[in-house]
Amino acid sequence: MPLSIGDTAPSFTVKDTNGNTVSLSDFSGKTVVLYFYPKDDTPGCTKEACSFRDSYAEYQGKDIVVLGVSMDDEASHQQFTQKFSLPFPLLADTNGAITKAYDVDGGGYSKRVTYVIDGSGKIIQVYTTIKTDSHASDILAELGL
Repeated sequence: MPLSIGDTAPSFTVKDTNGNTVSLSDFSGKTVVLYFYPKDDTPGCTKEACSFRDSYAEYQGKDIVVLGVSMDDEASHQQFTQKFSLPFPLLADTNGAITKAYDVDGGGYSKRVTYVIDGSGKIIQVYTTIKTDSHASDILAELGL
């Protein structure tokens, strides 16, 4: 059962696509869209990532941070990012710590769940039913942004 609206988002520190250390606390004061997905370069995950890529300018214009999370490693994330020109970081949750903390462990992969976290670290939206090809624009529309 994923976390709920109103819960405090679990903190994390992990490496991103380029080997940079990323912590949730780095984005204090900003809205964060933290989307979990099962595997790099698979059909549904590619559609979802490209949905965020195609809407990325709108997210930046509203000062919203987009972070993708899967249990793939940095090398896999680098290939996926390059192949599809993804402009946002993917977090390498290779030990599954973030996946478990956010209660989206599918047994060796991350379930497809998205959390929207406000600037104070509270979860303000949870998406468990996702249309991968329009997910990014669906979030913006639902948030009224």
